[in-house]
Amino acid sequence: MKETSLRAGELQFAYTKRYFEEFISSRPKFKKKMEDVETPSLLIDLEGIKSRYVQIRYHMPEVNVYYAVKANDHIDVLKALAEVGSGFEIASIQELEKILSLGVPPERVISSNPVKPAEFVRFAYQRGVNRFAVDSYPEVDKIAEVAPRARVYVRLVVPNEGSEWPLSRKFGVDEETALSLLEYAKEKGLVPVGITFHVGSQCNNLRNWFIAIRNASRLWERARSRGLRLQVLNMGGGIPVRYMQESLKVEDIAYYVKGLLRKYFSTPPYELQMEPGRGIVGDQGILVARVIGKAKRGDENWLYVDTGVFNGLAEALGGIRYPIYIERKGDLKEWVVGGVSCDSMDVIAKKVYLPEPEVGDRIFFLSAGAYTTVYASEFNGFPKPKVIAL
Repeated sequence: MKETSLRAGELQFAYTKRYFEEFISSRPKFKKKMEDVETPSLLIDLEGIKSRYVQIRYHMPEVNVYYAVKANDHIDVLKALAEVGSGFEIASIQELEKILSLGVPPERVISSNPVKPAEFVRFAYQRGVNRFAVDSYPEVDKIAEVAPRARVYVRLVVPNEGSEWPLSRKFGVDEETALSLLEYAKEKGLVPVGITFHVGSQCNNLRNWFIAIRNASRLWERARSRGLRLQVLNMGGGIPVRYMQESLKVEDIAYYVKGLLRKYFSTPPYELQMEPGRGIVGDQGILVARVIGKAKRGDENWLYVDTGVFNGLAEALGGIRYPIYIERKGDLKEWVVGGVSCDSMDVIAKKVYLPEPEVGDRIFFLSAGAYTTVYASEFNGFPKPKVIAL
């Protein structure tokens, strides 16, 4: 059993080493910065983010892309995407203020959070943002009161199997309820314009796309038969990035989705939308941290670093496994990687295979561009990672 685990560890470390070397070789300006930057720091590749957006648009030219600001709201990231023409999906006054400060017209902004504070809806509507998702009658009532004649699209619940960060429990309704909500919105003076769904963040299961588009087309036709002229199909996010395994490529998803749309929509929707967040920024960032301690606890080797789940790596609590690399040679050992705080929940990863590190060594967390700094707090008095956009 020990030999089997060691072999698996060797494969894990080889994969992470290759990923690290590929990341650095294509970003030479990162190398020196990683060696002397204060830790913890998140280094973000702005040109890589632009290229990722362009790649998505190239493979899905018929789809309007609205970057999900919640994935990484650093102003330099937003500015880079604004420069290449991206739209933006927002959920708060603070996010909208950042976008508008960059000169982005309100026509390039949507809000797909199905449950929103009334003050946010009013604020957004007064500034020209008039497209909002709904999935309940109270939400329709709220929008009708503070944003009359706003355009609304209903959130349809779809399977999230195979997605590393499922989103199907908190939001979304079945087809019958969705149809009723669209009709109710029209009765309340709003303009029902479409359907939205989300296959789950970090989705590596193409079947989710199949069921979502098939079900959306069925609802679309039922709405048409009731006299509702829908225009927008919003396909949410879900584009995965590379973590501890290879992920579906953008071109693979694009090819599959195009085929499904041709099959299930005889007349294409007037506007197709997607809201990638992780899919644009996730693998364009590397978190540089420092080893601050080691310990032997029973049969486990513990490694402590100056970041953690409360101040940068919160998704580790939900199952995301970051590739973790250290520039050392030697025999591999199995480690539990603990965070900087004194909370017992602050465990970043288990079964991580690394050569023996020393206190003070730099340690690197790959694919850390999404949902790191935006989730971060200063729990226990430890700082959030600094963001350095290159």
